[in-house]
Parts: sequence; C-alpha cells; structure tokens
Amino acid sequence: MSRPEDTFDLQTVQDFFDHVYHDRGMVKWQGFYLSDHTSALKKQHVQTAQTYPEKPQQTLAVIGACLQQAYLTNQRVSLQLNERDQDDRLLPDLTGHVTGYYDTDIVLDGRQFIALNRIRHVTLGR
Repeated sequence: MSRPEDTFDLQTVQDFFDHVYHDRGMVKWQGFYLSDHTSALKKQHVQTAQTYPEKPQQTLAVIGACLQQAYLTNQRVSLQLNERDQDDRLLPDLTGHVTGYYDTDIVLDGRQFIALNRIRHVTLGR
C-alpha cells in the first residue's frame, strides 16, 4: 500500500530539473583528486623543480669581510642562505647591493634585512 507522500508526479520532477536545479558540470569534480594523481603531481614537481648547488660554508669572518668589501666598493653580492624548502633543496641565491648594517643583520638593496648567521656563502660581483 503506497502512501500519498511516496508518489511523485513526473511533471513536478521535470519542472524541478528544468527550472530549479542547476548542474555545475565539472566544477563539482575539481576538488577531488585520486591518490595516484596526487602522487604523480608530487613526482612531477620534484622532477621539474630547480636545484641549486650547495656552495661551501664560509666562516663568519670571511662572510663579514666579503660583505664589508661589497658595502665599501658598492659591489653586487650573491648570497646563498642556510635555508631549504620543504623538499630539502637549497633556496635560490639572493642578489643585490649591501646598503647597510643593523646590529647582526645586513640590509640588501635598502629593503631586506638578512641575519649574518643565515648566510652560507657570499660571492662578490654578481
């Protein structure tokens, strides 16, 4: 025995899909990634990511002398920091002019403070 609320009118259903329901198409699937797809994306990221060679660790005295020379002669410097990204790769070198000192930091191009203990290697003239 069927109840009145169990029956439906095909015209009402058709009216709902014609005038009320809006199918978002592929948009509704954009948030879903399969595990093999995410692993393939990670693998591709690792393969295409830029790697930077590890330069030798300079002593704080050598780093200070190079930075002082660059500051006095207005030479451009390239700094490799002792910092790595989430994939344990070195970050790209920072380049610019040493425009000042502040306590234990240098000022690069007048806008970026860099602590001396973060610097791995200094190259002059780049």
